[in-house]
Amino acid sequence: MGITRLRAFIQDMTRLAGEQPSEARWLEEGGALLKSLVSNDDWLPDALAEPGPTYRQYLLHCDPLERFSVVSFVWGIGQRTPIHNHKVWGLVGMLRGAEVSVTMHPEPGRPMRSGQVDHLTPGEVVGVGSGEEDIHWVENAIPDRPSISIHVYGGNIGAIERHTFDPATSERKRFVSGYTNVEVPNLWDRSAEIREARPAH
Repeated sequence: MGITRLRAFIQDMTRLAGEQPSEARWLEEGGALLKSLVSNDDWLPDALAEPGPTYRQYLLHCDPLERFSVVSFVWGIGQRTPIHNHKVWGLVGMLRGAEVSVTMHPEPGRPMRSGQVDHLTPGEVVGVGSGEEDIHWVENAIPDRPSISIHVYGGNIGAIERHTFDPATSERKRFVSGYTNVEVPNLWDRSAEIREARPAH
């Protein structure tokens, strides 16, 4: 299938965006679309699945109006995020390997308290609303190989001003994540499939 699955997912999400859905619809219908995408592990370009010295956040697509963005997170062995928030709704689908997410609760001037622990395995999807307490950290749950999850956010997540948190003091600091890659997949070169569909005479 190659990148065809990702293109179809982007098209479906763009149609949904055009209906100006509620956040609840984004999470429900977008979550179903993401579940279908991550149920197959045959479409993510190798260049956007490479681990690095720290976890990597590769932009796969950002809606031209920044209504949503799609990112592949690549977790190397032993890698984890800082404690952070999002400020927009989000969906996480596990593509390869496994990850653990731990919700954290700030206590001003005191150590943060840990809360719900989620384990994700391939094909599973979880969502969080923008109004929910979404402070957490995430790590690779596989001890001997990388893991990859596909995230969808209700905005251009690499350009949203967010926060990281000190686990010992609950102090928050300004955080803008950016992206690892400077190029995104070419979703629109359909020449190969068109040639295959209509052989030259």
